[in-house]
Amino acid sequence: MNTSSQKNELIFGYSSGSLGEAKSLLVSTYLYLNTFASKKASIFNNILAENFANIKDVAPKKINFKDCFYTTKASIKESSTLTNSEINPLTNIIGSFDKINWKSVFKGFKEFTLPLNDDDTIKLIKMDPGTSVPLHSHNGKEYILVVDGSFYDEHGEYKKGDLQINDQRIKHHPTACDKDGCICLSITENEVVFFGKFASLLNLVTFVKSFFK
Repeated sequence: MNTSSQKNELIFGYSSGSLGEAKSLLVSTYLYLNTFASKKASIFNNILAENFANIKDVAPKKINFKDCFYTTKASIKESSTLTNSEINPLTNIIGSFDKINWKSVFKGFKEFTLPLNDDDTIKLIKMDPGTSVPLHSHNGKEYILVVDGSFYDEHGEYKKGDLQINDQRIKHHPTACDKDGCICLSITENEVVFFGKFASLLNLVTFVKSFFK
């Protein structure tokens, strides 16, 4: 499931403006962290811009990226010397990771839900070095972008700037690297399904929590 075509589809959706707030933030952060993905986005942007320019009765307004992204005078002043590639969309919204009010889920695993107005729930996940998540899958797509550190599972190792896309066909057992742990930006379109020794209990807890979202 974690294929280039899936990532290209996500990037193209971002370039065409068809994504919601959560996925837009995920992709913009991905493009900021991953040079290869950013180059693909530039190609898509150029293709879409050419098509847009051919539409009659449309008068595009020439504005800078920062004119759309920054909303306060202070942030505009602060960003006046920055180029588009130097702007981190994620930290611009939430600030430093050190100042986040993390919620502890279990030992070594914390999360923070970003307050976006969207059907998709987007979270920051922080895993201490060596921390693992039990074997699981998902009833919908799961998007995991590594924003700091790294983790590994049955399908490979994922470092800062790597994006993993999974669905119900993928089972994995993510484990944070022993040195630095990891922080990931994550969107799950549906509930987690656990497997293994404590699967019944974990799935029951997940089911109950779904009523309090």
